[in-house]
Amino acid sequence: MGSRSRVSGKVAIVTGGNQGIGRAIAEKLAEEGAIVVVGDLRDDRSSGAHGGEGITALTLDVTKEVSIRTFVDEVLQKFGRIDILVNNAGLVMHKTIDDQTAEEWDRLMAVNLRGPFLMAKYVVPEMRRQGGGTIVNIGSVEGFMVNPWHSAYAASKAGIHGLTLALSVDLGPDSIRCNTVCPGWIDTDLNRAYVEMHPDRALIERELGQLHPVGRIGAPKEIANAVLWLASDDSSFVSGEMISVDGARTKKISLPAILDEEYRAKLTKVQA
Repeated sequence: MGSRSRVSGKVAIVTGGNQGIGRAIAEKLAEEGAIVVVGDLRDDRSSGAHGGEGITALTLDVTKEVSIRTFVDEVLQKFGRIDILVNNAGLVMHKTIDDQTAEEWDRLMAVNLRGPFLMAKYVVPEMRRQGGGTIVNIGSVEGFMVNPWHSAYAASKAGIHGLTLALSVDLGPDSIRCNTVCPGWIDTDLNRAYVEMHPDRALIERELGQLHPVGRIGAPKEIANAVLWLASDDSSFVSGEMISVDGARTKKISLPAILDEEYRAKLTKVQA
């Protein structure tokens, strides 16, 4: 447990928390004293994926309203309250607009946007009854800027940003805050598999790092640290914000690689 235990005794839900960013978030919140309930399609209670103290895993399908109702009821039966909701579950689809089917679009929206809406719908009444709470959505830098072939994903994340703004305004009088963390490229199993498909892995890893002015990609724990801050009273006057955790990726105006290299060479010569 962390030295400050910033969310000690609070009950936190993390959707899609069995791997990657979601797992890092669940573990960080538990480390800081929270009672964490992971909701995921796979119930990993028997697999040891969440054997850490303070973490319970329950089956949840965020595309099904009945599953969400059942999940929230079970959390309340077991723990009596819900203080933190982290909407992390998500899908990505790499397809041009004309190659996508309506069914694929609907499936992605059901997970990425409808799921967070329904989770909030069923958690907010409990937060209101107990006098407050905090919602942290996992958005994306693709809510501001877009990679090729990501029309559905980008639209869903822009929707999450809009939902965050609306909930911060509507729920503020109930002492419920809502914010979004927008990751840059993070070293997860999913992203690692994408890199490993590239014929020149060293090249793609270097170029991905260079997209971020800090010179590297991010780690899941760095997203988890931001979520912890937003979930804790350390951010008690922060609501309605989209906080990019992206190594300044969204702040850099891209140049063609050759121009960037020439500029650096000239700058080095002048400084010498």
